[in-house]
Amino acid sequence: MKGNALDYITQSQHKERAQGNKAPLWAVFTAGCVSGMMQVLVTSPIDLVKVRLQNQTEGRSELDRARYRSPWHCMVMIVREDGARGLFRGVTALALRDVPCFGLYFLPYELTCRMLTEKGKEPSTYAILIAGGIAGVVTWSCATPMDVIKARLQMSGAGGRVYKGTLHCIITSLREEGIRVFFKGLLLNSLRAFPVNAVTFLSYEMLLRYMTASPCAQD
Repeated sequence: MKGNALDYITQSQHKERAQGNKAPLWAVFTAGCVSGMMQVLVTSPIDLVKVRLQNQTEGRSELDRARYRSPWHCMVMIVREDGARGLFRGVTALALRDVPCFGLYFLPYELTCRMLTEKGKEPSTYAILIAGGIAGVVTWSCATPMDVIKARLQMSGAGGRVYKGTLHCIITSLREEGIRVFFKGLLLNSLRAFPVNAVTFLSYEMLLRYMTASPCAQD
């Protein structure tokens, strides 16, 4: 999605950019934001179900009395209790997290790759791994505050505290727990983000190079 958005914004192709015609950084950021906005509507119901299931604490012997017995049962219960709109509970917080953070996700990646790559050449494996890892850590550092709010809103009305909306959740959490509440889980997110995103970007770049290589180059 980000690649297609970037091609549209800059009217260029990945192969041309790889040959040294780098896209401007504002276009990289914008393309990332567009990508984040497009995926929010798709992932919001799935993310909601994931959070609800992860916050169940019943043991193995209590599964029959669990509020949600499976992802499908969770989805059905949400629709039954809150209607179809219930599947998008917390979507505002999700959008506030993903839209700007997807832009930030690709921006440090591009910047680091350019710093570690000679002009006119493609990034090396080392550059891609380092850039991908840094991009993941930077993104989660910015995303964690809104990720905390998103999770709290998604649990609202399902055994968790009820919030009137995103702003009310932010103000209430800040007032009761202080500024540190917005950075819960940041260390674990960062430790996970570096290796995961390093491998993700490397896989993406390698596959893209293979698929966009000329037939002669593949032979």
